Amino acid sequence: MELRVLAGTYALCRLPGDAALPLWFALDPPFAAAIRRGEDELSLVVRDDVVPADAAAERGYRALEVEGPLDLEMTGVMSVLSAALAGAGVPILPLATHDTDVILVRDDRLAAAAAALREAGHTVVP
Repeated sequence: MELRVLAGTYALCRLPGDAALPLWFALDPPFAAAIRRGEDELSLVVRDDVVPADAAAERGYRALEVEGPLDLEMTGVMSVLSAALAGAGVPILPLATHDTDVILVRDDRLAAAAAALREAGHTVVP
């Protein structure tokens, strides 16, 4: 598979489950946002630079996007990629979209992630 490293860094933010989408929530490319609302939390993945300093957030993630579009019936994509990264001891935050998959890794683990993916036979484009 071919993966592309997206520009910028990203944050995983945690808000209360009943929170409204904040005004700083941005939908700007190359990777705008991911939202998941549960009873106890509203989780957002957005660019680091839009998140206020006082927000509850884990910052400094980089995004690796699988070249798509992928067929929605395709199986094993995340399994294959995550196995290579787990073998290298790289924690991930996996995300899926309609057309592709995105893997978030800490900025300081990006080089290790790219190396592990290449070793497993994948292409990683900076």
